[in-house]
Amino acid sequence: MKAYRILISGIVQGVGFRPFIYRIAVKSNVYGFVKNLGGSEVEVKIIGREENIGKFFSLLFSKIPPPAKIEKILIEEDNIQDIHEFKILPSGHVVNEPSQIPPDLSICDDCLREILDPKDRRYKYPFNSCAYCGPRYSMLYKIPYDRENTAMRDFPLCDKCKAEYEDPENERRFDAQGISCPICGPKVFLSTTDGEIIQDKDPIATAAKLIEEGYILAIKGIGGFHIAANPFDDDVVIKLRERKNRPQQPFALMALFVNVIKKYAEVSQLEEELLKSLERPIVLLKKKEDSEISKYVSPYLDREGFFLYYTGLHYLLLDNLKEKISIMTSGNKHGLPMCTDEECVKTKLKGVVDYVLHHNRKIVNRVDDSVIRISAGRIMFLRRSRGYAPRWIRIKKKLRKVAVAVGAELQNVGAVAFDDKVILTQYIGDTDELNTLEDLEKYIKFFLNTYHLTPEVIVADKNPAYQSTRLASKLSEEYSAELVQVQHHLAHGLSAMAEYGLHDATGIIIDGIGYGDDGNGWGGEVINIKDHGEKYSREYHLKYVPYTGGDINSLKPDRMLALFLSTFMDWNEIQNYVKLNDVELKVLEYQTRKNRLFTSSTGRFLDSVSALLDICHYRTYEGEPAIKLEAFARNGKLLDFEFPITNNEIDTTAAFKWIIENGIQDKPSIAYTIQYKLGKALVQAALKLNPEKIVVSGGASVNEYILKGMMENSEGVEILTQSKVPPGDGGIALGQVYYISEEK
Repeated sequence: MKAYRILISGIVQGVGFRPFIYRIAVKSNVYGFVKNLGGSEVEVKIIGREENIGKFFSLLFSKIPPPAKIEKILIEEDNIQDIHEFKILPSGHVVNEPSQIPPDLSICDDCLREILDPKDRRYKYPFNSCAYCGPRYSMLYKIPYDRENTAMRDFPLCDKCKAEYEDPENERRFDAQGISCPICGPKVFLSTTDGEIIQDKDPIATAAKLIEEGYILAIKGIGGFHIAANPFDDDVVIKLRERKNRPQQPFALMALFVNVIKKYAEVSQLEEELLKSLERPIVLLKKKEDSEISKYVSPYLDREGFFLYYTGLHYLLLDNLKEKISIMTSGNKHGLPMCTDEECVKTKLKGVVDYVLHHNRKIVNRVDDSVIRISAGRIMFLRRSRGYAPRWIRIKKKLRKVAVAVGAELQNVGAVAFDDKVILTQYIGDTDELNTLEDLEKYIKFFLNTYHLTPEVIVADKNPAYQSTRLASKLSEEYSAELVQVQHHLAHGLSAMAEYGLHDATGIIIDGIGYGDDGNGWGGEVINIKDHGEKYSREYHLKYVPYTGGDINSLKPDRMLALFLSTFMDWNEIQNYVKLNDVELKVLEYQTRKNRLFTSSTGRFLDSVSALLDICHYRTYEGEPAIKLEAFARNGKLLDFEFPITNNEIDTTAAFKWIIENGIQDKPSIAYTIQYKLGKALVQAALKLNPEKIVVSGGASVNEYILKGMMENSEGVEILTQSKVPPGDGGIALGQVYYISEEK
């Protein structure tokens, strides 16, 4: 007889792992126990003959539950106890080996079949889940992942569910913490925005009918509220835009099947795999020209965001719609976090939605939908959240101290890190809003408490005006922790290097505006990075142009266009090319004489081209002018133009001279050429440094044409892009952590 103690970490809580261990122990005829521990890990003790123990380990590695992931397993010989059965023991609170909090998972096929089976007791039950699917992180108060530590503690199991929960032969429901049924589980309600319940036998079917009739509804999901509306009715979409104060930003569309999506968009095999994955992200797909979706859903864009249902409630709602598809956009007012409770809907969405379809299970943690696109054949995150967060990312460097990274200001994601693990928060949002900044602090502290950590280092951006930087100072004082600040674009480069475990790299960082080491606004840089950021040098950059007025230039691209033109053109001539009144131009002219601030921003350059080509003159959402410029180039051809590289500058003003001298005629081809050749110029500059590998990061690196310009002109040098975190500001926290890491 032998006895072993086994400590397993990874994603092993909330995914049916303890019942799995119980079943294979019984099959192998070994005795002992399994239990959750306080760091999200699982402890197992087995006692038995060597052949039985061998069978146990064989089953452990070959039959692991689909959502589970073993990252580390520690096995040590233990004392033999007088035990003659195998048990699932109550959870412990000791932390031996930290493990991962499970992310939210989409409903599995088995649970969906039960919902659709009229003979099943869970027929049309919208909250059906099992050990392998359903909400996890969004309803978790604390670990270990036990029912009493989740929002399901408000719903005691009925006799039938309890029998399933205690039945070792029931693979999907034995010891599955989130299970329920129509008798004991959450209930769905349809109400007015004032909270008055509309008595209805089938509130989901009625909600679908209201959507078909042109009403706008708030729908409570697992990580927050969505807003649902008819995507085919121009008047409804325009009404939603007016109510939500979202004049141009695209809305996402949720569909019942991939074949529904294929009616309106082109779907590659890789994109279909992403749509059907357990994570169910929104995937930006290229529109079909004959799509019947209202043009106001994603105005002037060539891509539309689609995703599939990921809960039973979503499925039942969509199944009741004639076309099996609906607008399903974030349930918030412009600039504010998504609502997670009915009170928020009453106060923040009153006047936006007409009715509310909600339920009585609490949303503990706000989790927005993840967003992905394919650029030049590569997977790119625009937002990493539901389905992916809070899974940690392992780095090939080890942290000297427990760290917190507060990320950037816009599109914020924070991080808690220890050893070789970086736990990124879900998408937080723009921390220049107080509510969002408070959420950043809330979730950072949630992970610190969950993993029983006290930070010794707080890492922030160098920009002193960022609210996130001010939060870092506050946390530094609160925990008596060292405060470290990392230059914004260096952090972008390090974020990409972290994914590949690189010690040194040449980075092409193309972004909006970041606070540069010389006090100017960087944003189009070629940086030589050594010793994972300890040494770095900015070798090339886009040509400096005046940045008079600051952030208002990002809202009004014509201002930025005027500033580009002012580098080679008289102000009297400039008025022929910009949509600014005489007063604005005179103020700009006056301010440029005193201006001491300059920028090399890729984003502001693309914005200015967008304005010159009469594509976008006012930014209503992050990146809008550049995004529309990319969409405009879809059917363009490559023209004869090159960006000059003089000394250490890529001369972007040459693009405006070329466009004006040749006349603004074939706009799609001009748009395509400028973006492609910008990528070519950047990679040519990087190649002058004789790099072994080039990492590309920053918000503009998702641009397909810029990326193609780099990849097709890299002379065989590998171009590395990011696929684990967004290359935009949502990945900054990973780079900030990597900066303070060291070689193992």
